Amino acid sequence: MESIARISTLLESARELTLDAASAARSAKSSSRPLDRTQVKKLLDSRNERDVLDGLRRVTTMMYRGQRTLPLFSSVVKNVASPNLEIKKLVYIYLIHHAEQEPDLALLSINTIQKSLSDTNPQVRALALRTMSGIRVPVISQIVSLAIRKGTGDMSPHVRRAAALAIPKCYRLDPSQLPQLLEYLSTLLGDKQYYVAGAAVTAFLAVCPDRIDLIHKHYRNLVRMVVDMDEWSQLSTLRLMTIYARKCFPRKFKTVRHKERTASGVQDFYGDISDGSSEGEKVPILDPDLELLLEGIEPLLQSRNSGVVVAVARCYSAVGTPEYVKKAIGPLVALLRGAQDIQQIALFNIVSICLTCPADLVKYATHFLVRANDTQPVWELKLELLTLIFPHAPPRIKSLILTELEHFSRSPDKALVREAVRAIGRCAQTDTSAAPRCLRLLLSQITSLDGTLAAESLTVIRHLIQQDPAAHVATVIRLAKNLDSATDPQARATIIWLVGEFSGLNGEDNIAADVLRILLKDFASESEIAKRQIVLLGAKVYLHHLNREIEEASQSQPEQLPLDDSDHPPGEEQQFQPPSGPKLLEDDDHPAAKLWRYLLLFVRYDTSYDLRDRARVYKALLAVPQLATLMLLAPKPAPQAPSPSEARKGYTLGSAALVLAGVGGGLGVHGLKGYEDLPDWVEEGREPDPELRDTEGEKRKVVVGGASEALDAYASSSARKASPASPLGESGVAKAARANGLGEKTLDDWLAEESEEEKGRVGVKQAVEEEEEEEEEDEEEEEEEEEDEDEDEDEEEEEEEEDSDEEEESEEEESEEDSEEDARLMRPSRTS
Repeated sequence: MESIARISTLLESARELTLDAASAARSAKSSSRPLDRTQVKKLLDSRNERDVLDGLRRVTTMMYRGQRTLPLFSSVVKNVASPNLEIKKLVYIYLIHHAEQEPDLALLSINTIQKSLSDTNPQVRALALRTMSGIRVPVISQIVSLAIRKGTGDMSPHVRRAAALAIPKCYRLDPSQLPQLLEYLSTLLGDKQYYVAGAAVTAFLAVCPDRIDLIHKHYRNLVRMVVDMDEWSQLSTLRLMTIYARKCFPRKFKTVRHKERTASGVQDFYGDISDGSSEGEKVPILDPDLELLLEGIEPLLQSRNSGVVVAVARCYSAVGTPEYVKKAIGPLVALLRGAQDIQQIALFNIVSICLTCPADLVKYATHFLVRANDTQPVWELKLELLTLIFPHAPPRIKSLILTELEHFSRSPDKALVREAVRAIGRCAQTDTSAAPRCLRLLLSQITSLDGTLAAESLTVIRHLIQQDPAAHVATVIRLAKNLDSATDPQARATIIWLVGEFSGLNGEDNIAADVLRILLKDFASESEIAKRQIVLLGAKVYLHHLNREIEEASQSQPEQLPLDDSDHPPGEEQQFQPPSGPKLLEDDDHPAAKLWRYLLLFVRYDTSYDLRDRARVYKALLAVPQLATLMLLAPKPAPQAPSPSEARKGYTLGSAALVLAGVGGGLGVHGLKGYEDLPDWVEEGREPDPELRDTEGEKRKVVVGGASEALDAYASSSARKASPASPLGESGVAKAARANGLGEKTLDDWLAEESEEEKGRVGVKQAVEEEEEEEEEDEEEEEEEEEDEDEDEDEEEEEEEEDSDEEEESEEEESEEDSEEDARLMRPSRTS
């Protein structure tokens, strides 16, 4: 029999496997062939679970392809009571997508979903809770709240996690449910399962991120569990802990004096200076709970998720010390081995850290070299990093960086050329020792046939010259010699402007007039941007000529003093003879004046309105040399070329604003609002009580004093016990005095004292027992009196009960007799 049953079982299982394989093959063949709505509805209405499952899969495919599946709502929803888990999952997915469009029909399935909340399978319970919270119909908000309450106390952690994730959905559905939801949330935050607590933190940030008071008693447990949470929960917990640390731990500092030797060459015991006149370095003091957080999240730097690594770096930079930030730099640099989009986000965060502590990134310089397959945003950030760490790098790294930048400046990519040349200029500005080499690199490129390279090189050279004009006179002369080989309009305009700036040096021996004479020969063929600078150069050359004439006239004609009052005839005013001024432009035969008149004739017939207007303005301005000097010859401040990421400084690490900053002005990122900065540090004295973070199992134990103080306290207590009023008498006092140092105890004294103490305890016991016996006697007397009164009452009740009992006995006898007669009649007769 057993073999037959076994064979039948095997045949049944083989039949099931065959049917499953056939249905899988049929679905594989027909999956590419779409069915119309009538055929799909027929599958949904079938009594075969395989057909229903096939129909639901097709409906789900149609739904995600954007096809219209709402007419199948009733056919799909009626399968919600199916015991098949796969069918139930697909129906729930369909309900979540279409419940808002058909709320009345969706409400018909609520009872079935509520029944699933009591299913024996925890997966079914969690799925039902998630579906009920996902049906966005405001009418069922209270039902959802009750379901969350039931899920909060469920034995399965999967159901409790689903309840935590359902809290934000219920809050968005009905904000009036917030008080009840906060109770559920407080319970789930203290859950011992890390994946339940992580989901509760996510719900907390979505519902009530300002209620920090709910986190106090769960703070340490959350810090311990963050390592075991899933990646999304880790991101939420790290964000919450960063905000919590800002609001609950004040920023404290202590001053550490530098170790310097005193005048005698001897330091103090701790290496500090004895007098308080010297200034020290301020070092932050970390709260023990804050240090617990910073140490607890350190293993997350090895996470496989780049977002978690960036979140840890954000926490370290926001609430940690420079030592912790230094720990996060290496894992951030390791993200550059990932995909290009991850590289770009990682580089934005690395640049943000580099703006505050560039010296810590010097050892990673080789990781920031540009590769052939790098996209433009990636190599722009890498070049920026190289220029930021350049001043702090050793000579070998500096030489490597400049060599790389020189190589990139000859690239066929014009954008890369432009950024490489600008990077060379920033290196020269930040490190004066490398400025000569940077200048040589740039001067070797001004004769390049690439106009972009020449123009950018000259722009950077101009910035370097303006920093120290007196030291670069020979550089300007060299640039003027290369004016004929410069073909780019922007490059020529830059050289002409530099010549004009140095046109006042060496008086008549300056090269500015000769450069102007050469440029006027081919003025008509120059570009408009170069013509503007030529007109400006001509105005400056003529203005310097006017200033020299005025100075010579004032030196050749000394100032005439006024006549004395005795020599002055009465009735006549005192007169001065003014010095002779410069000649008029038409009457001046100086070469500078002739060049200026010649230039004005050229510009008068030029086709550019802007150029003609500029010439008229300069001509009118030169009529008043003092005003023209203030306008044209004013000292120009040296331009600064800050790092492009300076606009992003101050944004939180890992935020989208860090990537998109600097575009939207004051209205937010790209003109959009929504960026929320971290809260300020709480003021010292206004932080919450640290005891709020203590749980019942880990109260802080404060040890007062040491072992010696404990022994002294014991000795004093023993002396009080040995008082004259005690049973020990005078001998106990004497021995207590010896115990306090007035004498020494022997072994006999200790034994005698112990025996006397025992006798005293026995006497006290006897006295207590006598008092207890007297109290018991009094209580017994009172009880006897009460018993006498109760006996009288009981006798009366007994008499009444006896009468009733007699009546009952008579009735019972009669009923027994009747039952015996019935049994005798019902007894069957015996057969022989």
